[in-house]
Amino acid sequence: MGAQQVAERFAELYGAAPEGVWAAPGRVNLIGEHTDYNDGFVMPFALPHRAVAAVSRRTDGVLRLHSADIEGGVKELRLDALAPQGDDDWTAYPAGVVWALREAGHGVTGADVHLSSTVPTGAGLSSSAALEVVIALALNDLYALDLPRWRLARLCQRAENVYVGAPTGIMDQTASACCEQGHALFLDTRDLSQQQIPFDLAAEGLRLLVVDTQVKHAHSGGEYGKRRAGCEKGAALLGVDALRDVPYAELDAALARLGDEEEVRRLVRHVVTEDERVERVVGLLRAGETRRIGPVLTEGHASLRDDFRISCPELDLVVDTALSNGALGARMTGGGFGGSAIVLTEATDVDTLTKAVEEAFAAAGFTTPRVFEAVPSAGARRVV
Repeated sequence: MGAQQVAERFAELYGAAPEGVWAAPGRVNLIGEHTDYNDGFVMPFALPHRAVAAVSRRTDGVLRLHSADIEGGVKELRLDALAPQGDDDWTAYPAGVVWALREAGHGVTGADVHLSSTVPTGAGLSSSAALEVVIALALNDLYALDLPRWRLARLCQRAENVYVGAPTGIMDQTASACCEQGHALFLDTRDLSQQQIPFDLAAEGLRLLVVDTQVKHAHSGGEYGKRRAGCEKGAALLGVDALRDVPYAELDAALARLGDEEEVRRLVRHVVTEDERVERVVGLLRAGETRRIGPVLTEGHASLRDDFRISCPELDLVVDTALSNGALGARMTGGGFGGSAIVLTEATDVDTLTKAVEEAFAAAGFTTPRVFEAVPSAGARRVV
């Protein structure tokens, strides 16, 4: 649904035109998985798929929410009754942002909201972050809070961590808020320093495909939290603040110090090698060697599959099929346990690869995947 349609539906619901319409994108993570909550490096870029919100202020302490994508009427919440609740309902994401803003001392007194999103849910493409960031940006503008983008991302992360109860890192919200068109975002999640790295695949005759396996995942599920707890245990056992602080050159020695903590060893090995992979990809892109990032992406999948153990048969099938049909590289992307994989390919091979993956899924008896091109796009912005 376009911005004008969202605005018109808002007027139908609430009896007046909105004060504005904002949009925030989903994201694909090129490389750097499960490193963000370890103070490490990530490299996402924004998708053209986005959450769009028409919003107006209220002064009576009421938050009214409606989604074009969810059956049901307008949900009405009292601001003074907002409290962390878990993600039993989609309203937890926008309500959590309002809660986080008020907890931080910002004088938000209410809002009317109508939302529509084209970001696939449960696909590892940050549909929840897009929802959070679009609300945060709208309220930042309407209430003249003058908060920088990185601060909005932090507040959205707090909403997801505390209000929704999903132990995610800072990458998704920062990507949605801060990415630039035609670039990937090299983000240091410790200090939130950012570098926009040119990533114009079309100019080089390349494409990056997203293959949504249709296997849904949820960040608030127990397995994601277990991985994060295991990483924190590894950092504690190694005497560092975060696994970011384990040098790649000293990885073998660090792993030896973990003794018989085999599960922790695997998690540590993934995070430390993944940080190194992010730095390698940044170097290759800066050198104009885009095709050479393919094998690095594939290395990342093997690490996520074998060390972090968060892949699934559908994701592995995408990667294996793509590589056997000429892809330059492929890996799962996102939190894992389902969701999407990415495939780096020559533009001339897109149709062949897409057909091969679809046929492989059919032969395996899996649900038909959704395949689309990932185009590095603009971050959150006001559109009306």
